[in-house]
Amino acid sequence: MLTSRTFVKRTRAGAVVKVVREHYLRDDIACGAAACRLCPPAATGTGNGNAPGLEARPSGPASSLCPGPHFVLPDTNLLLHQIDILEDPVIKNVIVLQTVLQEVRNRSAPVYKRIRDLIQNPEKHFYSFTNEHHRETYIEQKRGETSNDRNDRAIRVAVKWYNEHLKKIEDEEKIQVVFLTNDRTNKEKALEEGITAYTCEEYIKSLTANPELVDRLACVSDEGKEIEGGKVIFPEHIPLSKLQQGIKSGIYLQGTYRASRENYLEATVWVHGDAEENKELKTSVNKDMLRPTGRVVGIIKRNWRPYCGMLSKSQIKEARRHLFTPADRRIPRIRIETRQADTLEGQRIIVAIDGWPRNSRYPNGHFVKNLGSAGDKETETEVLLLEHDVPHQAFSQAVLSFLPKMPWSITEEDMKHREDLRHLNVCSVDPPGCTDIDDALHCREMENGNLEVGVHIADVSHFIRPGNALDEESVKRGTTVYLCEKRIDMVPELLSSNLCSLRSNVDRLAFSCIWEMNHKAEILKTRFTKSIINSKASLTYAEAQMRIDSATMNDAITTSLRGLNKLAKVLKKKRIDNGALTLASPEVRFHMDSETHDPIDLQTKELKETNSMVEEFMLLANISVAQKIYDEFPEFALLRKHPAPPPSNYDILVKSAKSKNLEIKTDSAKALAESLDKAESPTFPYLNTLLRILATRCMMQAVYFCSGMDNDFHHYGLASPIYTHFTSPIRRYADIIVHRLLAVAIGADSTYPELTDKHKLAEMCKNLNYRHKMAQYAQRASVAFHTQLFFKTKGVVNEDAYILFVRKNAIVVLIPKYGLEGTVFFEEKDKSTPKLEYNSEVPSLTVEDTTLRVFDKVKVNIMLDDSNIQHQKMRMVLVEPKILGNDMPASLSAEASHKDEPEKKKKKFQK
Repeated sequence: MLTSRTFVKRTRAGAVVKVVREHYLRDDIACGAAACRLCPPAATGTGNGNAPGLEARPSGPASSLCPGPHFVLPDTNLLLHQIDILEDPVIKNVIVLQTVLQEVRNRSAPVYKRIRDLIQNPEKHFYSFTNEHHRETYIEQKRGETSNDRNDRAIRVAVKWYNEHLKKIEDEEKIQVVFLTNDRTNKEKALEEGITAYTCEEYIKSLTANPELVDRLACVSDEGKEIEGGKVIFPEHIPLSKLQQGIKSGIYLQGTYRASRENYLEATVWVHGDAEENKELKTSVNKDMLRPTGRVVGIIKRNWRPYCGMLSKSQIKEARRHLFTPADRRIPRIRIETRQADTLEGQRIIVAIDGWPRNSRYPNGHFVKNLGSAGDKETETEVLLLEHDVPHQAFSQAVLSFLPKMPWSITEEDMKHREDLRHLNVCSVDPPGCTDIDDALHCREMENGNLEVGVHIADVSHFIRPGNALDEESVKRGTTVYLCEKRIDMVPELLSSNLCSLRSNVDRLAFSCIWEMNHKAEILKTRFTKSIINSKASLTYAEAQMRIDSATMNDAITTSLRGLNKLAKVLKKKRIDNGALTLASPEVRFHMDSETHDPIDLQTKELKETNSMVEEFMLLANISVAQKIYDEFPEFALLRKHPAPPPSNYDILVKSAKSKNLEIKTDSAKALAESLDKAESPTFPYLNTLLRILATRCMMQAVYFCSGMDNDFHHYGLASPIYTHFTSPIRRYADIIVHRLLAVAIGADSTYPELTDKHKLAEMCKNLNYRHKMAQYAQRASVAFHTQLFFKTKGVVNEDAYILFVRKNAIVVLIPKYGLEGTVFFEEKDKSTPKLEYNSEVPSLTVEDTTLRVFDKVKVNIMLDDSNIQHQKMRMVLVEPKILGNDMPASLSAEASHKDEPEKKKKKFQK
């Protein structure tokens, strides 16, 4: 032990605890070089949690600056800014010091994760050396020396030690350690001390066999990169010190900036702080304003990420500087330097932003990766997954190592705290082709005349134990993402499609919620148990419906289904009478070609009685479990709430209904549900569906939360005072946490610290809400892309449509046949604009002499506009009614979509 420090620390609970920190030094820490015989044999290779370590003969790229065999040792800033270079397969045999790793961990969690992945990759030969605990490389901080200067010195000391140490290896050619730093002072000191040191740019340019690596160099300084001369284009932000003072005094408000996905000129800032502060903010502004407005005066932390897009090649011959156009329209074009412009033309590529000089119209960045040809299905799927931040890499060996060994069978240990329910006539009902079967049901008559109803859910938490690599990967992914032709699993396939999936005629572990009900669907008793089941049938909704409707089938499964269906109808009526909403959304299903996997047909999904039957029992199980875990853990229950929308959200719905002489009441969910039920027109049967689609757009997002961190539990859409997610643990991580809480509540499993830490649960909920939202966006993007593929070969298609919204210069239409939405604009660049008159009260838009109102039936031509290969869109042309005084049909291109809102007209981007 070298030093011992004692200090006091206050816990979240308010207690004061004494903490003693002891620093130990060792002389048995290996250097990691496979050729070294001086280091203790037991510590080499896989020591320090490393992969195989450094090679005996470094096989890295040949360098004109250091032609002999060498290892590379980067400093902290180089790791932070040049991670894209280090991840390239060419770069191998890198020493990552403990000092550097700790600094990276404190400054950038994403980069730290990427470095840890490199260290674990056996092909890269990255080695983590714990220099802070090595007797010969640890140094004390000098009096008056800053922590940063001390760490720089520690890095140089480690480089010197390595070079001295490696000289002792008996080999014909000595291995050298090359120090890489972009810090001028650090490099100068290193050279003074006799250390071979280069900047990252110097070293990468010396790798003559790999010129493409130069493109991946990050612009670490804006010096010399300013294109627009000395003119300042953007006003300077306020310095951080003044920002912090202003936030403290209340002059400035700190929050998270979110640019609108539909219009990058619109954004919201979610102000940090408690509800009281936010209320004061709202009441302090002009009452005529819908919400307070402000401007960004400074940035505390950026959320830059790598962006997908395409290169806009410079017209100047042999130019190296080009502009990159991101796929995300909210992001400005980025200036990059590349020698591969000819190769990258027409390709989807990834670019990272390095900085944005105040006198440049564009940020500077660097090329990261080529994804493939634009328009290619695999490439475009990769783009939409990356753009929506969906983790989709293959599961690592560390994750897979925690899967059960095959062949797997249920043991006596597995049966502890578990009830054998294999005798029950359990069956599952799912969409066609479903392999990740989460839930199964049963219903049987009891001796006392009542009914026993069971919902049996896959016991995923049995296989995924808290805190291991499999658990950490599952919580990071948060949810399974369903695209049109593939599924991005939250858990490895061995679990999702096999061991956890409640397939028929195999024993499976489950978590069961069992009720005793009377024939009025009133719950008399509820119990929860871990169980073992053997499903007797895996049915599709259509197959289950056929059994229920059959006059000849009376087997046990069919009888069970009929009992469930009968009870489900009663449960649904009770829910609706209680004020639950029945909304609508135009969902579509693609029929794929079995060989090419291209969409050959597209139609809206048809829902059967059995869809509703399954839904009712899943809702009931979720409510029952929510109450149980909240009763047991009032501070730590993971619940799901659906906030009531603000009254202003309903304006469009109320006005649109009024235009058809219908009244929609919005005082409560019950009033809304009842008025939607009454809002029918004998001459216009589709009107009610349109109203429900519009009502869906008025809703708030449902979110996960921790019961100890909130006091509003209500689920508005379901009209339930409490709700959670329990029924889909294969595809939602929230359900796994709920299973763990329920297991502890019934004494079937033990707890662990993070499960009863409301702050950690709240952070987890934040991630789960984000992952859920991104999954929804990715799914919509997949539908939009496949819709474009579908229409690519169709030419012009003429279809009936209904007006959903009117804008000042456009109408938004819904085509029921395809569940497709699109915008028809009435003004076009370089063409005369017709006379437009917008009425927000009706709502209507008069174009010349033709008035278009919400819910009007129209005819449109639909075609794919692929003039912009990166931003292809569905073009819509209004055919009926024909606009008078206009030779061409009133039309304009718009991005038809399955999104919630149309994209508004764009203006010039402002930083």
